[in-house]
Amino acid sequence: MASKSNPFAFLQQVRSETSKVTWPSRRETMISTVMVLVMVVFAALFFFAADQLIGWALSFVLNIGN
Repeated sequence: MASKSNPFAFLQQVRSETSKVTWPSRRETMISTVMVLVMVVFAALFFFAADQLIGWALSFVLNIGN
């Protein structure tokens, strides 16, 4: 069973641990954001092209029987 602690002491511990975190710089954050957006665009284009290709292939195969 976990020991109960004072909420004030808990908040002090949280602030202490938060101060130990190495936060990214504004430049690092911007670079990461741009990289994520570029990868999202590439993924969207890839899945759009794959969807179009599969749709075309299925319609070609299904229309052969007519």
